[in-house]
This record gives sequence, structure tokens and C-alpha cells, in this order.
Amino acid sequence: MPTLSDLVDLLHGWYPPATADGWDAVGLVYGDPAANVGKVMFAVDPAPEVAHEAAEWGADLLVVHHPLFLKPVHGFAATAPKGRTLATLAGAGCALLTAHTNADRAVGGVSEALATALGLTGLAPLVAGWDGPVDKLTVYVPVPEADRVRGALAEAGAGRIGDYDQASFSTPGEGRFRPLAGSSPTIGSVGTPEVVAEVRVEVVLPRGRRTPVVAAMLAAHPYEEPAYDLVELADPGTAATGAGRIGSVADTTLRGFAETVAAALPATAHGVRVSGDPDRVVRRVAVCGGAGDFLLDTVLRSDADVYVTSDLRHHPAAEFLEKDGPALVDVAHWAAEWTWLPVVRARVAEALGDTVETLVSTRCTDPWTFRPEPSRT
Repeated sequence: MPTLSDLVDLLHGWYPPATADGWDAVGLVYGDPAANVGKVMFAVDPAPEVAHEAAEWGADLLVVHHPLFLKPVHGFAATAPKGRTLATLAGAGCALLTAHTNADRAVGGVSEALATALGLTGLAPLVAGWDGPVDKLTVYVPVPEADRVRGALAEAGAGRIGDYDQASFSTPGEGRFRPLAGSSPTIGSVGTPEVVAEVRVEVVLPRGRRTPVVAAMLAAHPYEEPAYDLVELADPGTAATGAGRIGSVADTTLRGFAETVAAALPATAHGVRVSGDPDRVVRRVAVCGGAGDFLLDTVLRSDADVYVTSDLRHHPAAEFLEKDGPALVDVAHWAAEWTWLPVVRARVAEALGDTVETLVSTRCTDPWTFRPEPSRT
């Protein structure tokens, strides 16, 4: 039987907490990492009724999308709903883990799950993500000292590319200089032009490591005044991760596509709202699981015929439509994100086999509960 630590490592490998937005609160909320896990339940919201469902089923771990504590708290007494949720889970020996914005943009994450549920193919992120700002350092080193400088750069955090480290590129050349009065040259003498066999060493590095990497290079370099370049690299926009997704569907109309959306998502009182010409042809579809109005400008610049997301507000939606962009399909926030639960459940089941039982909660925690029928009098 795997431990909670094993499950945390597995989920964090798919949905790294470091990729979450800075305001978010993700990761292990409660539980003993050494405890055994035999049952895992998946839900969108850590609501009190979901906690009771997990406890009654005997779950050892509840994996949710939305954080229980998004803002800092100084206590979690069972006199408040969030405290009752945690008290219920703790009383049942059930751990709690949140994967929120880190799951939104990941491969196999929320937006990708929504796109797949709606039948989209050829998926790509609306806004490709990346591992953060990157620099490239180029330094010129005498041949005998090149390995030492490369080692110092790697030790300081440079030369990491994906699953590889100590990555660098080198080309041979000649360094030319003349030491001036007041210098203390490692090679050559004051006033005499010098030619030295050197190696041009190039490495990439996270921008956050810029200062320590440059400092390590200067400390390891044999020259009193080494020559080097430091440039900022642009995001190429080719990452498979990122915000939202865009893909293709077989030719249909907006009405027909909206009916597909309604059939694919769990039923809610919110239902599916559509803005646009019902007979508009739909071939390209953009989606964003959860609240997606932050991507409206991006969608407007895309080739999408329709944008599917949640929580669209009146004024941003109206202004978007005034620009003659894609049609809009607004769906329930809970329903859109629920599509991820079967995906992550299947990934866990495939990774751990019959060592764990898995269950997706079908309890609707969408806050809207009904729509009254209009009066006919």
C-alpha cells in the first residue's frame, strides 16, 4: 500500500506546486506523510458535504481542486464551515491535498480535460507556459580552466534544461588582449599584446539565479577581468503547458456545439448560456476551465470561433462581443472543472494499480441550486 508521501509525490509530479499562481494555496493541507493510503477520493470543492462523503466512504486522501484555506487563518475551529470540513476529515483519518492553478495549466490538467470532454482535437495552450524567465550566459575561458568554470556554473544552478543538467555549449577560439599599467594578468605581462587559446562557454540559467551564477563564474574564472555576455531569452511560446486550450471540432453550428457542451457536462441549475448567432459555423474552439475572463483579449486575437469558460461578467462579455470576435459559451464553474476529476482518478489508478481504490465524487457543489419558472400570469 502506498503512503501519503507517495501520493503527494505522484500528484506534485503531474501538477507541480511551483507552477501555481503566487496568490494560490496548493499542496498537502492535512495529513501524515508516513500514513498508508488505500482509498483516494476526488472532488472539486472541499465543502462540508464532500468531507462527509469522503469520511463515509473511508477515504484516506481527498484530492480537491479548490483550496480549503485560500487566505491565511489563525485557527480552524469546527464552529465555521471550513473548520468543520477539516474536523470531519481529521476525525476520519483522511488527508487533504489541493491542486488548483497548478492543475489548471498542466498537461492532463483542468483546461485540457474540459477541452477533451467537449471533443476538441489538436490541442494547444491559449497562452503557452514555460519554466519562467531564462538568461543565457556566455563567457570566454582559457582552455585548461574551462572544465573548472563549467563545474562552477553548474553548481550555481546554470545549465539545467528539462531533465538534464550540466548542459553547456563550447566553441574554441582566440582571446586577444594587452594588460595595461595597474593590471595583474594571469597570463602575459603588462604592455605586451597577448593571444590565448580560449573556449567560448554558453549556458542557460533561471533569471532568479542570475546573481549567484555570475558570482560563481567570476570566482572560478582565472582572469582578473573576464569577458562575458548575459542576455535575456524570450519565451518561444512552444510549451505544452499553459493557460486555457484551443483546438478543433468537426464543422458544426454554434447551436449544435452548445448542445454538445450541455450534453458533455454534469447538469447544473446554471446550465449553458450562449451568446452569438445560433447558425454561426464553429470549427475552432477555445476553452478555459474555471473563471476565464482574464483570457478574453487572448481569445480575441486567436482564430477561435467560440470561447467556452465560466463566470463571465456582463460588461467584459458585452465589450468582447462588440469587437465581433468569437461567440461565448458560459458554463457552470463547478461543471467545467469536474471534467478533470475522472482524468486525475484514471492517472492515479494507472500509476498505482490495485494498491488503491479511487472514487470521483458526483456530489454537485455548484452554489446555484435552481432556476424558478417564469410566471405566466
